[in-house]
Amino acid sequence: MLHLNVNILNAGVFGGSWRFPGTDGTASYTIEHYTSIAKKAEEAKLDAVFLADSPALEPGIKHRTGNNFEPTTVLARIAAQTERIGLIGTLSSSYNDPVELARRLGDLDHLSGGRFGWNVVTTAGPVAARNFGRDGEIDHAVRYQRAAWFTGQVVAAWASRTRFASPQGRPVVVQAGGSSDGRRLASRVAEVVFSADQDLERARAFRAEIRAGAVQFGRDPAEIVVLPGLSTVVGSTEAEANRRRELLDELLPDAYGRGRLAAQLGISLDGLRDDEPIPAGLLVEPDEAGGSQTFYRVVKEIIDRENPTLGTLLKRLSGGGGHRIVTGTPEQIADDIETWYRAGAADGFNVMPDVLPSGFDDFADHVVPELRRRGLFRADYDGTTLRAHLGLPALEGAA
Repeated sequence: MLHLNVNILNAGVFGGSWRFPGTDGTASYTIEHYTSIAKKAEEAKLDAVFLADSPALEPGIKHRTGNNFEPTTVLARIAAQTERIGLIGTLSSSYNDPVELARRLGDLDHLSGGRFGWNVVTTAGPVAARNFGRDGEIDHAVRYQRAAWFTGQVVAAWASRTRFASPQGRPVVVQAGGSSDGRRLASRVAEVVFSADQDLERARAFRAEIRAGAVQFGRDPAEIVVLPGLSTVVGSTEAEANRRRELLDELLPDAYGRGRLAAQLGISLDGLRDDEPIPAGLLVEPDEAGGSQTFYRVVKEIIDRENPTLGTLLKRLSGGGGHRIVTGTPEQIADDIETWYRAGAADGFNVMPDVLPSGFDDFADHVVPELRRRGLFRADYDGTTLRAHLGLPALEGAA
């Protein structure tokens, strides 16, 4: 069946989410924010909650709330207050020690009863690099070479654990990366792949490439779950959903939107008016870009295809970075999810509600029941582990 995670991204994926009426802009600085959403996700029978993270205090904190707590700390508290929901945390392969990380994640998996998943991230950006005493970020190819070695070390360390095995054998390995290096890494090590695509056909091709690559590494492609990111804006009517989206666009701090886009593209937007398009000559090809090549590619494709003005592009992205945004009624959003799922473009979605918690309440209370009515989503959990939720076999520690 369809797989669904909720990304508890501070106040919501939209850049102005913390300013939305009725929203506590500082709630994401409390543990209750995360545990209450996780309990709601478990009631809705979602596969997992997901926490993004970067080991740095991002400068965007001037204009919006950030990812405020270290993921394993939050997920340990969520594990203690839930029974079935999966727990996926982002931890860097660039700025951690593999043996220490293997112990930390293995302990969480054991203590949670086999519910943990590790999102392997290579951590782009100069801010995180400076946080670890580096003058600049590690080269893109080197980051992915280290990630492959690092993941192997972590999995080997799990294999050597005999006293603290969990019901699922070892944590689920998750990976997100749409660059050439990222796709190779996903095919080699990932059991769940987070992706970012705006176009259904591109998403189908991505999923097919990952599965074909897995075969080359001697893996069963049926044991890879591809979950594109999906931002949702839900309304009881189409007009209500559109009004909500328009308000969120108005609430986006302009400095935040511009700063995030400039960082993604690696260029300066100083002096460019909202009614001017971004000069195409400033952009390199995705495989030549630094930082996150995944989101660079997504944004560059929009620019190449539509040639939008800067103001239009900022509203299109809504400060969210490049994941697809679907606005509409529960039935319309369910239509979109069903179309992508049945077309083979996705095994499910990593859902990023516009505003938290209200946007997730709308998704859990109205979209999930609609998916269930269509026979696309479970009515209850069949097992107790994250692997069981994902339809993946229990494994021994070794890959």
